[in-house]
Amino acid sequence: MRRVALIVLLSIAVTAWVAVAGDKDKAPFKPGPASSFPNAQTLEKITIAAVPYSTAEQAATAFGKADPYKYGILPVLLVIDNNTGKTLKLDLQAEYVEPGNQHVDSVPPADVVLYGGARKASWKVPTPNPLPIPHSSIKKGPLNTWEIEGRAFAAKLVPPGESVAGFFYFSVENKPGSKLYLTGIKDAATGKDYFYFEVPFEKQ
Repeated sequence: MRRVALIVLLSIAVTAWVAVAGDKDKAPFKPGPASSFPNAQTLEKITIAAVPYSTAEQAATAFGKADPYKYGILPVLLVIDNNTGKTLKLDLQAEYVEPGNQHVDSVPPADVVLYGGARKASWKVPTPNPLPIPHSSIKKGPLNTWEIEGRAFAAKLVPPGESVAGFFYFSVENKPGSKLYLTGIKDAATGKDYFYFEVPFEKQ
């Protein structure tokens, strides 16, 4: 009996070690500061970069096996550098602006994980099932991975000299000449609003 218990304990320990080793082998997602991107824009000592993730290779670096763009969801990485010398408060509103100046609101990350991808790359706004979805069904969704919500943009403050990053999601086709329209950056101490940003996805 003791031998069986020992074997079980050893098996659990080996399994846990393999899992930890596997996690360590995965390269952490570190996009770097906004200033390191060729399309970065600076206004009032705030530097912002926006990068659409429309290829499988890009998706793999941030979302593992999930490829949101394949299912009609375009992830846009937003990076903000704060060089103002003040703390910034973020209550961001992000919109995808197409070449014809049509603005598209972002899709909440909690909704993205529910999309089943029945219409791959349809470029129509997917509609989550309004009825309760069994947990077993949600698990099968192609975008139901922790990275979708875990890597969504969530920062509310940016200390002086720091950078923050995360993804916004849009149900759009990535078109050349598009840009990200961003509002909701404030001086945390005074409440002063900073000017809106229009960040192109390509270097201009």
